Amino acid sequence: SLFFLVGVQMWKFVALGVAGLVSVPIGWRFLHEYQKERVFTFLDPERDPLGKGYHILQSKITLGSGGIFGKGFLQGTQSRLNFLPEKQTDFIFTVLAEEFGLIGSVSLLVLYLVLIFYGCVIAFRSTSFFGRLLALGLSANLFLYVFINIAMVMGLLPVVGVPLPMISYGGTVMLTLMFSFGLIECVNVNRDVQIGRRGAYDD
Repeated sequence: SLFFLVGVQMWKFVALGVAGLVSVPIGWRFLHEYQKERVFTFLDPERDPLGKGYHILQSKITLGSGGIFGKGFLQGTQSRLNFLPEKQTDFIFTVLAEEFGLIGSVSLLVLYLVLIFYGCVIAFRSTSFFGRLLALGLSANLFLYVFINIAMVMGLLPVVGVPLPMISYGGTVMLTLMFSFGLIECVNVNRDVQIGRRGAYDD
């Protein structure tokens, strides 16, 4: 989104994507066997259900066991009986899905979308080009955190250790997010300030 906002042409993205696809077979030849095994496990976790595929299989089981309305707060069997590893960090979304079901999961996603939309509105209301880029970039960063984490626990992406914003255990990520929200709100407060070469409030 930032590249489009600063005027990067579309054909450059297409060229970069084509170059990436062409380089995949070449890069595959240089991978070690254990790296190739990780790729195979991601594509088919059931090939090693008690080893490398254990995390994602248990994550999918936990996601589906909550049903529509969930099992209730602190009543999730998969998470409470420790079938799910790293439930307090990377896989916290599956715990919420098991306890609060589809309704709770969708409600959480709606809250995230409201936050991201709010950040984008602030970005496009700002008269400062720098403030617009800052707010939009931080909002896109929040979206990537949410998207990668949820896609990871659903098995759509490899497990890469990305936490769920404001939910996963971890002080460093929380401080980073609070700092980001503070910057977005700062852009909102100063949305009418024009910053030129001689500084702010120049005529």
